[in-house]
Amino acid sequence: MTKKKVCMLGAFGVGKTSLVARFVKSLFSERYHSTIGVKIDKKDLVVNGAEVSLVLWDLPGEGEEDEFQKVRMSYLQGAAGYVLVVDGTRPETLETARNLQKRVEDTVGHLPFTVAVNKADLGNDWQENPSVCGRWQEQDWIFIPTSAKTGAGVEDLFQSLAERLVKG
Repeated sequence: MTKKKVCMLGAFGVGKTSLVARFVKSLFSERYHSTIGVKIDKKDLVVNGAEVSLVLWDLPGEGEEDEFQKVRMSYLQGAAGYVLVVDGTRPETLETARNLQKRVEDTVGHLPFTVAVNKADLGNDWQENPSVCGRWQEQDWIFIPTSAKTGAGVEDLFQSLAERLVKG
């Protein structure tokens, strides 16, 4: 079985931990728990007939620039890919994702990634500007609407990234 380290990145409160819990354990909690340190989970998938174990590193949320930034980026060493999580109800989290993507490339080089636009169950409250997402899609950003609450798009998110990691 092939193991692939995948890091979950994004602003505070976008749903990184909730997406992992939904994917790995089929669970969702309305209670918010800030991630301190790193939480590691694992889930085995079959990708194009091959068994792949995704080792998911749930990293603390990003806020303003702080002294822990370098420590967070060091967690990316050995990663095969990553998920950038944005909150569709908070447009500023897309800018945070863009900044994180640049920092990842500066730290470890180009890695496959997928963008989870989370909280699809709150679609009426979504504020993402389609032209902004469209501009980044032209740069090969792959956006997948997800909802950790309902599970919508969660399997697709990780399966899509796993397929790219296996091809890689």
